[in-house]
Amino acid sequence: MKRFLLLLALGACAPLAMAADDISKVNGSIHTDAGAGYRDLETVNGSIHLAQGVQARGVETVNGSINAGDNVRARSMETVNGAIRGGRGLQLDGGVETVNGSIFIDQGGRVAGGVETVNGSIGLVGTEVGDDVETVNGDITIGIGSHVKGGVKVKKPSFNLSLTPPRKPRIVIGPNAVVDGPLVFEREVTLYVHASATIGTVSGASVLRFDTDTAPTE
Repeated sequence: MKRFLLLLALGACAPLAMAADDISKVNGSIHTDAGAGYRDLETVNGSIHLAQGVQARGVETVNGSINAGDNVRARSMETVNGAIRGGRGLQLDGGVETVNGSIFIDQGGRVAGGVETVNGSIGLVGTEVGDDVETVNGDITIGIGSHVKGGVKVKKPSFNLSLTPPRKPRIVIGPNAVVDGPLVFEREVTLYVHASATIGTVSGASVLRFDTDTAPTE
C-alpha cells in the first residue's frame, strides 16, 4: 500500500506524464491529441502532426513533414525529406534538422540546439537558438527579435552537376535580431543586415545594410 501511494505521489509531481507507449510506424502519418504527452514519435513514410500543447521526446520521420502547433515541447525534431514547421512557443531541448525541406519557427520559440538543413530555407521569428543556424542551398531569415547564440553558416555544396550558375542564397538578419557568433559563408550569398541588428564577424560576404521593415527585393 505504501509503495502504491508513493507511486501516486511521484506521478503527481512529474512535469510530464508520458503516454504508455511510443508511436512507431513504417507507412503512415502520426496524429496526436492536444495537450497529451508522448514518448518517441517515429515514422518512415509519413508526416507527424503535433497538436497544441503536446509534449514528446524525439520526433522523427524520413519521408514526411513535421508540423507542430502552439506550445509544443519535445527533445528534437528530425526528418530527411520534408519541411519542419513550429508554432508559437515551441520548446526544444535539442535541435531541428532536415535535409530536403524548409524550417520555420514562429514567435516565442526556444531551440537549445542548432537549426540545420541542406536544401531548404530557414525562417525564424522571435526565436532563440542555442547553437548554429546552417544551410547549403537555402535562404536564411533571422527574423525580427530573434537571437542566435551560435553563428550563421552557409556551407559550400559538395558537388554541382548543373550547367547553369547556382542561385545565390539570400541571408537576412532582421530588425532587432542578434547573432552572437560568426557569420561564415563558404559560397556566394547576398547578405542583408538591418540597422538595428547585432551580428558577429562576417567572412565570405559583404554586408548590405537596410533600415526598412523588410529587406530589399532582388
